[in-house]
Amino acid sequence: MKIIVIGATGTIGSAVARELEDDGHEVVRAARRGPVRVDLADPASVDALFRSVRNVDAVVCCAASGRLTPLDAPSDDDFTTGLDGKLLGQVHLTRRAIRHVRDGGSIVLTSGVFTEPTPGGAFGALVNAGLDAFAAAAAVEMPRGLRLTVVRPGWVAETLAALGLDPAGGTPAAEVARRYADALHAAPTATAVRPAATA
Repeated sequence: MKIIVIGATGTIGSAVARELEDDGHEVVRAARRGPVRVDLADPASVDALFRSVRNVDAVVCCAASGRLTPLDAPSDDDFTTGLDGKLLGQVHLTRRAIRHVRDGGSIVLTSGVFTEPTPGGAFGALVNAGLDAFAAAAAVEMPRGLRLTVVRPGWVAETLAALGLDPAGGTPAAEVARRYADALHAAPTATAVRPAATA
């Protein structure tokens, strides 16, 4: 298959791109920087992506990210970081992808999951729940046999290590990537990827 991986320079996205290439797929690596550029917060750049990359069998979005932000953040903009990119960006991506992905293809989005309430995670939890609800409702409207799936990774081991935390509380990026690859062929659903410590 010819697959666009959005966010292909990130920890999860690069692992997903490698996994799909190892499976024999043609992968177009897209990110905010690099030869194939896209920014989910800018719908016009998503339109430009689909104008430049045609005949696509699937789109996998790993670009969606957000940061932990306290409930009492100084401004609303600080608190709602990720709204334009992670939530609305993936909604806009889906609406555009259904016009370009080949019949019977797949769109895979990224939400997330906290195994327990996390300080600073309130808005992230809201965004993740919104994405899960959007995908569940939108799946019944997908045309031409297209599938819409959400992967819900928790903490990734490599991310925890980069933050100076114990990586044992996360799932290795390669395992997360396998879940994305599996989601390309799965029935529309939210696929949870739990941290290894709680699996």
